[in-house]
Amino acid sequence: MIDLETRPAPVPDRPGPLRRAAPALLGYAAVRVLGLAVLVGWSAARGKSALTLLTARWDSVWYSGVAERGYGRVVRLPNGDVHSDLAFFPLLPWLERLGAAVSPLSHGTAGLVVSLLASLAAAWGIFAVAEHLYGGRAAVGAVLLWAVLPVGIVQSMAYSESLFTALAAWSLYAVLTGRWVTAGALASLAGLTRPVGLAVTAAVWAAGVAALAGSRRADPPLSGARARARCLAGLLLAPLGAAGYVLWVGHRTGRGAFGYLDVQAGWRNGFDGGAAFARFTAALFTSFPSALAGAALTAGVGLLLWLFGICVRRGQPFALLVYSGTVTVLALCASSYFGSKPRLLLPAFPLLLPLAVALAGARVPRAALVVGGAAAVSAVYGAFWLNGSGPP
Repeated sequence: MIDLETRPAPVPDRPGPLRRAAPALLGYAAVRVLGLAVLVGWSAARGKSALTLLTARWDSVWYSGVAERGYGRVVRLPNGDVHSDLAFFPLLPWLERLGAAVSPLSHGTAGLVVSLLASLAAAWGIFAVAEHLYGGRAAVGAVLLWAVLPVGIVQSMAYSESLFTALAAWSLYAVLTGRWVTAGALASLAGLTRPVGLAVTAAVWAAGVAALAGSRRADPPLSGARARARCLAGLLLAPLGAAGYVLWVGHRTGRGAFGYLDVQAGWRNGFDGGAAFARFTAALFTSFPSALAGAALTAGVGLLLWLFGICVRRGQPFALLVYSGTVTVLALCASSYFGSKPRLLLPAFPLLLPLAVALAGARVPRAALVVGGAAAVSAVYGAFWLNGSGPP
């Protein structure tokens, strides 16, 4: 007897998260390998060590010093500035200390390993956010665009940008998928990584308050008392890391809540609404060829504002807008050394999402040409940058 019952065709299993992200991660790794290979060759030609440039200069020395000896180093400069290692948040030094304890690596090299692994975690987190919002092709594009940024070499240094971006991206993904406790815990860790952890906390709080208030911007909405309790728990967790470290610095310096601000002032870091940056940029236009640098800076700021405007107009989720807006404001409106601003903007990956969507709509050969060309420029610029003044 023939069974004429109609049976639905089996639905193929969807690939797991790592398998879906694999093309993006492989592409990201290829871009970073290219950048490191060019750096090694360029450095060798100049008689320098690429490993030293990546692990034992600038901020990486301060991080490894905290990892090796703990806090307490103070450098007093002839101009009166006081550089204290309390300016550097502790999560990366903690991981460096752990890496050096369980392996034969030095603290600086352990920091490099942490950064390399964290950069892959960051790329995966960026992929997860972009895939959730715009699909797989745009997600691959977002990861590759983040990889080929002109200062992308910092992602492969013993700096905290990669670690911070990984924590921020996964915290934002947790917000987008309604995992509030995870979002708060990751935001708290981001707050132990860099001062800009404030941006992650602000994003979690903005999205959480909107969800609790039943705003139409809440996505996903909260349903039930249990979901609201988890959201509240995430909101309580989010600021603990940054608040704990800032209060500890205040206690150590005897200045209370203002202690960390005093430490930053010793480095000439502060928030002036962008006045110092505007004066610096305007001064570049008073002579040639510095006017070219001024024009480039002005165009760069204009591009950032234009991209943020597109994100707003296209209805990017509230948490991402708050996060990228806060990162951008803190970077551009700080009175710190102006050469560091491109590096400080590295974590603002949501600004790349409109470009990633456009890249996903392009033909594959054209997209490959754009990414390949940008990767080559990024690799050369990174090698030139680190063998020169380098990232402050």
